[in-house]
Parts: sequence; C-alpha cells; structure tokens
Amino acid sequence: MNATSDTLTNHSLASENNFVNRSKLWQIGFFALNNTATNLYAFAMGFVSYYATGIAGLLVVVISTLLTATRIFDGITDPIIGYVIDKTESKIGKFRPFMILGNIILAITVLLMFNVTHLLSPEWRLSFFIAINAIYIIGYTFQTACTKAAQTVLTNDPKQRPLFVAFDASYNTILFVGGQYFIASILVPKHGGFNSGFFTELNTIVIVSSAIFTLLAVIGIWKKDRLEFFGFAEKNVKVSIKDYWPVIKRNRPLQMLIVAASTDKLAAAVIRQPVVPVMFFGLIIGDYALSGEISLVTVLPTLLLTFIGIGLARKSGLKMSFVAATWGAVITYALLLIIIITGAPQEISLSNLGYMTVAFLVLYTLGNAFMGVTGNMVIPMIADATDYELHITGRYIPGMLGTIFSFVDKVISSFGVTIVGILLAMIGFKNAFPEVDTPLTTSLYWMGLFFMFGIPMLGWIASIIAMKFYELDDKRMAEIQDEIASVKQILVDKNEISLPNNK
Repeated sequence: MNATSDTLTNHSLASENNFVNRSKLWQIGFFALNNTATNLYAFAMGFVSYYATGIAGLLVVVISTLLTATRIFDGITDPIIGYVIDKTESKIGKFRPFMILGNIILAITVLLMFNVTHLLSPEWRLSFFIAINAIYIIGYTFQTACTKAAQTVLTNDPKQRPLFVAFDASYNTILFVGGQYFIASILVPKHGGFNSGFFTELNTIVIVSSAIFTLLAVIGIWKKDRLEFFGFAEKNVKVSIKDYWPVIKRNRPLQMLIVAASTDKLAAAVIRQPVVPVMFFGLIIGDYALSGEISLVTVLPTLLLTFIGIGLARKSGLKMSFVAATWGAVITYALLLIIIITGAPQEISLSNLGYMTVAFLVLYTLGNAFMGVTGNMVIPMIADATDYELHITGRYIPGMLGTIFSFVDKVISSFGVTIVGILLAMIGFKNAFPEVDTPLTTSLYWMGLFFMFGIPMLGWIASIIAMKFYELDDKRMAEIQDEIASVKQILVDKNEISLPNNK
C-alpha cells in the first residue's frame, strides 16, 4: 500500500483535530519515565565489572569480552521482541504488558546476579553470571523497546514530539549527574569501595525507584495504547519476520539514523564506563570526588541549553537540532582536550576558581549539554522514521523499526566495554582496572584522554556525515503527516476505520 498514490491534495488535514494525535503534557512527562526506569538499571550495571572482578573473582578481559557478547545478544533479541510487540493487541494494549513484565524481570535478575554469583563455587560463577545476564537482557529489551515504539501513539504532532526530549533529557541529567555524585561522594566513601555493601544499597535504590517510574509510565501511556492509534488501525498491513530486511534496505532515514546514533552511543558507552571517570578525574585531575561535584554544578546550565535545543527542534525540526548539537559537542570537546594538554589539570578544583577551573567548567557544561541533546533527540526521530515507513508502505511497525535501530545500535555500542578492557590490558591492566590510588603513568594519562575525548569526537564526526543523507527535516515530516492524514480521511469516508478518540 503506497500512502502517496491515493492521497488527497488538501495538505491541511494533518492540522485538523480529527487527525492530529496529541497528548497532554503530563502524559508525555509520565511516559518518559519508562526510559528513566531502564536507564537506572543501565547505570547500576555500569559497575558490574567491579562486582564481577572484585567480588566474584572473574578476570577483567573475560568480563569485558563477556559483556560485549551479551550486549550483542541483547541486540539479537531486539528484532524478535519488536516483531512480537507489533503482533500484540491485548486487553491492556500493545506496549503496557511488555513494560510491566520487563521491569519485573529486571528486578529479579539483578537481585540474583549481585547477591548469588559470588556465593557459588568458582567453577559455576561464570556460567551462572552468563545465564542470569541473558535473562536480564530479555527483560531490559521488553521495556526499552516500548520507549521507542510507543512514541508513535504518544503523539504524531511534529511540534509536540520534541517535548518528550525535554522530560527525558531532564530525567537523564538528574540520573547520570546525580547518580555519579551519589556514587563518588556518598556510596563509595560510605562503604569503602565497590564491595558487597555498596552493591546491596545501590541495587535496592534502583529496583524500588525503577518500579515506581514504570508504574507512572504505564499510567502516562494508558489512554494512548489502543488500536485506533496504531497506524491505519483496522487496515494495518500485516507483517512477518521476513519483512525485516526489506525495511532496512528501503528505509534510508532509518539507515542514517542508525549510523549517527550508534556512533554517538559508542562514544557515550566509553565515557560512562566507571573506570573512565576514575582515570580522568581520579588520576589525571587528582580528585575522583570532583566527578560528582562538578557534574552537580553543571546541571542547571546543562538543562537550560537542552531546553534551548528542544525549542530549536520544535521550530526547525529534530534533524537541525541534532546536527547543531553534534557540532557543538565536537567543538567544545576539542577545546577541552587542548586545555587539558596545554594546562595544569591538577589546578581544576571548586575551591580554586582560576583559569583552568572556569574554562573547564564552561566547556564541560557545554559539551555535556550538547551530548545530552543528541542522545535524547534520537528517540522521537525513530518515530519519524516509523511514520516514514507507514507513509511509503502502509505498514505500521513501530516495534520492528525501533528494534532494528536498537539491534545495530547495541551491537556497535557493545564494543565500548571491550574497547576499554582491551586497551587497558594492552598497557598492563589485565587482572584489575585502575582505581583512584593507582599511580598515574604516561600510558594511563594518554589512554584516559583518548577515552574521555578522542573516541567521543570520532563518533560525533561520523554522526555529522550520516545526517547529510537523512531527509526527514521539519518540512519533509509535515508533508508526510499530511499524506498519512489524507489516507486516513479516505479510509474514514469508506467506513473502513474509525476516527481516533483523543479524549
């Protein structure tokens, strides 16, 4: 079904209430917590290497390689689960069952992983860790797939879609900045390191908070998770698992978005490896606690710049905002690297507001803000790619589109932990990661800078190139929504579908 072949010429249809699906602000804000719920687990699992090597007694290279392999497995499960989501039409909707089930699986597997693995006989620990991690990944995919796929039912208004980013970016800034401060300044000093007490307290907070956020997200999507908001509703074209390859081959915007976002994700995956702030803040600057403190100082400016980016997206489209923020990230991180190499990083301190501290604060704030905009802008851009697919084929496959994206994204970004593990092993850290009391060597210095600045800048440059071939700017999306609305009008006139009820 080609959505353009039978369309009407009236391009005002998408502006009429009958065809524009908008959500209330609180619904968008609540549903954005679904991403926060899973990001809480992702944040906690970022420290799993310290548990696996320091408490369970597994080797650094083994764990680094294992985590990459399980991340690839995570990607492989995505298309399967996306296909199941697209086929699902239950009494409580298409997305809510997977959000709830996924969060339950996450809670159970994290409890088992961090509380049982080290108690087993050494010969069983690795096998148990692998098995539980595999189940964890399935639960994680259940819930994260819904964040991307449900964007299409949350709203189809190009001016409203960026609002999801406002909430998501705010939540993620609070989570990752506040979380790093909580880890570096409270939990690690309280427990004396990454020991059993540390993981027990961290995981308890994560499980309870994530469950609350999931409940709120379910409430937020409740009235939108209905058949009438699923593409062309009763007239949706049926799909099968074999449709995955044609979708990838045909949907050029999806291809370019995958390249741009996955390279960004690889950069973020490296930066967020817990050992990277240990190396940069703890060893190069000489104050690990500063990683949390300085992040707190940058929260409000980061959010302000993020909202400016969202305003640009609502005015000029998601693509323009994404590209502008990516250029901003490249420039600020390049300047940061120059300052660190040519200056004295040990002078950076909140108690010493000299040139180095002020310059670092300004550029670090700008860099994090730009990076936050690019990362959070991707989710509503996936919804644009899904509408593009609906427009050209008549297929409403948000699960497939979202999980195709996730599959490639996760496979590429999975190499973050492996890159860090292998490169550290090459400079002598084969059995344990550097910690805050490790002496700073020349190799650690340059490796820390490469992790912190080099890899991110390479990823952002790849994103800028990919966006040159991404056609879904603000004007193109307005045309697509008009054409989809025209087809819906034809189907309504033929009494083949019902008008959506936005009440």
